[in-house]
Parts: sequence; structure tokens; C-alpha cells
Amino acid sequence: MTITSDYQNDVANYWNAERNPVNLRLGDVTGIYHHHYGIGEVDWSVLEAADDAAREEAIIAELHRLENAQARLLLGHLGEIRPEHRLLDAGSGRGGSSIMANSAFGCRVDGVSISQAQVDFANRQAAERGVADKVRFHFKNMLETGFEPGAFQAIWNNESTMYVVLDDLFAAHSRLLARGGRYVTITGCYNDVYGLPSKAVSLINAHYVCDIHPRSAYFRAMAANRLVPVSVVDLTADTIPYWELRRNASIATGIEDTFLDAYRDGSFQYLLIAADRV
Repeated sequence: MTITSDYQNDVANYWNAERNPVNLRLGDVTGIYHHHYGIGEVDWSVLEAADDAAREEAIIAELHRLENAQARLLLGHLGEIRPEHRLLDAGSGRGGSSIMANSAFGCRVDGVSISQAQVDFANRQAAERGVADKVRFHFKNMLETGFEPGAFQAIWNNESTMYVVLDDLFAAHSRLLARGGRYVTITGCYNDVYGLPSKAVSLINAHYVCDIHPRSAYFRAMAANRLVPVSVVDLTADTIPYWELRRNASIATGIEDTFLDAYRDGSFQYLLIAADRV
């Protein structure tokens, strides 16, 4: 059974119903649809467009450029990937990162999601791009995919770890990774130094029906499941410009200032963690 708890059912229902322009309009720019945020310096000249329509179009394109930059950074940490390898996109959303991975490496990519709507959308995108023979999306739970042990050279979670118990997730990934394979996540986590989750972090949890983990929980769960970190990158400062630009867009959701408050007061961090399966 793919959905195994009332909470997972709530999450699936949320994403099945989601039609947020912040995801769809950005994806319309190039046909690569993501469900994550962006990183990098903003080209603030987009705010100087001649009229409102041109300004909005320029902001959307810039936000999409930043979210693509985030995905490329993650994929760049997967290690040496060859065309004969197989990759797993755990919590694959509408499939953008998987399609980018296939384009970059030429290998087979499987994506899994508990949202049937996301799976159907992503498979249509793969078919439209002519890569459905290599990029396939499945209505599966990333905690129990049913894939064979050791089948994957690399696995990633892009802003999806906050929907699961980390020990369960990393145990599942450790089973699926080949020895020496690479796991990468980009995630928001609350800062242990700050203490318990701040008000802003709690608001983000409520907004996305998720449960943001403390930073320390990632490293404890990795150590318990044969995943040894090889790279930890604090992307907090790199993502703030994305949020500053996004709050100027018509597709802003109202959560932008909450993210900015959380990043700036030090209670929330945006991290990339890469780890090898030993």
C-alpha cells in the first residue's frame, strides 16, 4: 500500500489539489516544473521593466532561473554519474529535477511521489520531451518503494525530507543505494543553536503541512544508516535573494516574509548535505 497513514493521506491530498502559480507559471518558462526554491544572486534589473506585464514576465523568468540553479547545484553533488547508472528522485514532485538529471547524465531516472496528480503530470512531461524510456515516475512511497536493494548509484531529496521520519527515510535509502553510492538532500531545517522551532518555522510547517527537522537530526539519522557526509553547504545566504524577489511577484503566496524572518533571525537554515553509502 502506497499511503500508510492519515498524515500521508493529508499530504497526498494537499499535493493532488495543488495548482499554485508559483510552481506552474515558473515551469511554463522552459517546461521544467519544480517544487523547490532558488539560489543565487538576483538580476534586480527585472524590476525596471517598462510596464507591469513586462515586469511580471521578467520576475517569473528570473525566479525560474534561480530554481534551476538550485537543481543544478544538487545534481552537481551526485558524484560521477555514468549513462549506465540509475538514479532515484525521492519525492519527485512534477519531475523537473529528474528530467534535468537525465539531460545531464544520460542515465535512467526513477521518481516517486505519493501524489498521483504529480506522478501523472511528470510522466506527461517526460513523454512530451521524448525521454519516457529513461525517466519514469511512480506512485510509490519513498519509505517503501519496492525497488531492489542496491539498484541506485545516487538518490536525492529536494525539499521533501520534512514530510517523513528521517530514520525511516535514510534506512530506506541505505537499502537502495549501491555501496559507494551518493545521497544528496537540499532541505530547510531548524537551527539547534536557536533552540526549539521558532514561531516562523511553526508557521512554515502549518503552511506546507510538514514537520521541519532540526539540523542535528539529519546527521544522527545518517550515521545510524551507513550514510557518511562528504559535503555540507550552508545555502541560507544564497536563497535569501530568491525570497526577496519572490515577494515582489504576483505569484507570491504570503509566506515569503516568514521565510525571510526565519533565515535572518538564525532559527532556520537552508542546507545541502551530500553523503556516501558505506
